[in-house]
Amino acid sequence: MAHVVVLGAGTGGMPAAYELREILGKGHDITVINERDYFQFIPSNPWIAVGWRTRSDISFPIEKYLSRKKIKFIASRCNKIDATGSKLHLDNGEVVSYDYLIIATGPKLFFDEVEGSGPHGGHTQSVCDVIHAEQAYEAYQKLLEKGSGHIVVGAMPAASCFGPAYEFAFILDADMRKRKVRDKFKMTYVTSEPYIGHLGLGGVGDSKGMLESELRNHHINWITNAKTHKVEAGKLFTTELTAKGEVEKEHEIAFDFAMMLPAFKGVEAVAAVEGLCNPRGFVIVDELHRSPKYKNIYSAGVCIAIPPLEATPVATGMPKTGYMIESMVTSAVHNIADEIAGKEPHTTGTWSTICLADFGDSGAAFVAIPQIPPRNMVWAKKGKWVHLAKIAFEKYFIRKMKKGSSEPFYEKSIMKMLGITRLND
Repeated sequence: MAHVVVLGAGTGGMPAAYELREILGKGHDITVINERDYFQFIPSNPWIAVGWRTRSDISFPIEKYLSRKKIKFIASRCNKIDATGSKLHLDNGEVVSYDYLIIATGPKLFFDEVEGSGPHGGHTQSVCDVIHAEQAYEAYQKLLEKGSGHIVVGAMPAASCFGPAYEFAFILDADMRKRKVRDKFKMTYVTSEPYIGHLGLGGVGDSKGMLESELRNHHINWITNAKTHKVEAGKLFTTELTAKGEVEKEHEIAFDFAMMLPAFKGVEAVAAVEGLCNPRGFVIVDELHRSPKYKNIYSAGVCIAIPPLEATPVATGMPKTGYMIESMVTSAVHNIADEIAGKEPHTTGTWSTICLADFGDSGAAFVAIPQIPPRNMVWAKKGKWVHLAKIAFEKYFIRKMKKGSSEPFYEKSIMKMLGITRLND
C-alpha cells in the first residue's frame, strides 16, 4: 500500500486528490495537507472585490467533501519538507511520511518585491486571495463614498498572471456604470507587459487589438513596459521603458484606489529544499511533472518553474491557467499510478489553455494549444456570452470539487470534440 500526499488544496490540489482516488482505487492512502481548512475559487475574487459575490458563494470547507472519497485532510501549514527522508513537518507538530508527494501549493504573493505594495501594511489592493478581495471591496466602498477619484489597476514587474488585472479593471468599470457614477472616476491600467494583450504569452490570437479596443471603449488609459518600483499612500511610482529597455518616462501617479497584481515566488517550505527549486522558489520538473532530483516528488500548478516566453523590457512571467493546471495534474497522477504499479511513467500533458476573461457584462475567451508557441490551435473571441460562460463555469467547477470528480465523462467528451485534451496521445 502506497501513501500519496498532496500539499495544497486549491485548483490543482483538490483535482489531484480526486484523480488519485479514482485511478488508484481504495487500496492506497491519500492525504491532502493545506494551511487553510477551506477551498476558495480564486477566479471569482474580482467579483468579491465589487460586492457581486461573498466568501460563502465561492468557498467551502474541505474536509467534509474529501472525507466522502476516503481522503484524509490535515489543515496545517507545512513548515519543512524533508525530501531525502520523504517526510513533511507541519505547524501543528505532526510529521507526515509519504511514498509520493504532489506539490500543488500555489505561489507566495511577493508584495515585498515592490516597496509599499500589498494590502498588509502597503497601499495597494489585491484579488489573489479571498481575504484580499474582501479588503479590496471595503476600500472600494470608501472610494464610492468619496464620490470621485483616480483608479489604478495593473500588474507589478515579474508578475505572471495578467488576466485578473484586465478582468478587475473592466468589472470595476461595469459596476460603476451600473451605479451611474463611472463619469466621476478616471482609470489607468499600469502593466509590466510590453504591450496590451501580451498576457505573458506573447499574445493569444488578436489579444493585443482586442484588449486595446476594449480599454479605449471603456475610457481606460494605459501605460505598458511599466517598471513600478515604489508605492506611497495615494501615489504610485513607475518607470516606463522603451522596447530597448531605456527610460521613456518617469511617472508619479496619484491614485485614490489601486489594485496591482504582485509577482509570485515559491512558498518558503518548498523553496528551502535543496535542489528542488529554481532561484525564485518554483519547483523544477521534467516533462512528467517529476522532480529530476527527488524522483518521488511531483508538482503541478502555479508553483512549478516555467521559463518566461521571451525577454521583455520589464520582467514578465509565464502564466499557469486553470485548464493548463488540470492538464499538469492529470499527467502527474497517471505517472504516480504507473510507478506504484511498477511501470515506467510516460504520460505528458498538452498544456492546453482555455481562458474566460469576464468584463462585467461581456468578456473575452482565449484558447491556446499548447500555451507556449508555436501552437496547434489559437483563437480569441469576445461577447456577452463569455460573461455568462464564466458564471456557469464558476458554478460548475465548485460543484465538481464538492462532488469529487475532476473530469466527468461529459466534460471530457465535449472538450475532445473541440480538439482540447489534457494528455498527449
